[in-house]
Amino acid sequence: MTAPVFVVERLDAAPGGRYVLDGPEGRHAVSVKRLRSGEDVVLTDGAGRWAECVVLEAEGKDRLTVRVDSVAEEPAPRPRITVVQALPKGDRGELAVETMTEVGVDGIVPWSASRCITQWKGERGLKALGKWRATAREAGKQSRRVRFPEVADAATSKQVAALLAKADLAAVLHESGTEPLAAAELPTEGEIMLVVGPEGGVSPEELALFEEAGARPYVLGPTVLRTSTAGTAAAALLLGRTGRWG
Repeated sequence: MTAPVFVVERLDAAPGGRYVLDGPEGRHAVSVKRLRSGEDVVLTDGAGRWAECVVLEAEGKDRLTVRVDSVAEEPAPRPRITVVQALPKGDRGELAVETMTEVGVDGIVPWSASRCITQWKGERGLKALGKWRATAREAGKQSRRVRFPEVADAATSKQVAALLAKADLAAVLHESGTEPLAAAELPTEGEIMLVVGPEGGVSPEELALFEEAGARPYVLGPTVLRTSTAGTAAAALLLGRTGRWG
């Protein structure tokens, strides 16, 4: 899929029909991408439903009329891969979300770990969460995805443990692991949950809490990655091993 992707709230058009793309997405298509009659575009709701379309005409600065050629539904991938990402400092959180979205992660859970320098509180926390979600949306479009990752509300360690207890495989990237993630037995269905700690590492108390919930510590490789890149590297490894990168 090489045509540019644009997001719509509802994709209810049928093949052969017309669809008008306006608002911010229409403005981006007309004024930034400068799309013209005859060019291909893809419309998606970001939840798996997408349509291949052809531009009929551009009007003004923010209105694009397209013909819908086909509509399809991309099935949810199996197994689902969710990364619990400890909050990095600065804009490294958005970098992590961007690259994890590009490689194909299905869910991202922001985690307020005890050793996180950054803590999301009040309006500041809501603003930061909004940036993560906007980053996932834009990275999804850029990488031509039609099913964007879900960015959950920020979770406490206890809430993360509850999520790990429900996973088909729960893995914590930690130096205490005796088994490499590359050798872990992976499920073919359900959900894989991967925990990435903060720059200061997962605390002994958090590791014990997660192990009690059924998670196991694994090592990723011989080098130490930053928290903003570890999730992307581990997800790519898992996507290759599960056959989703085939």
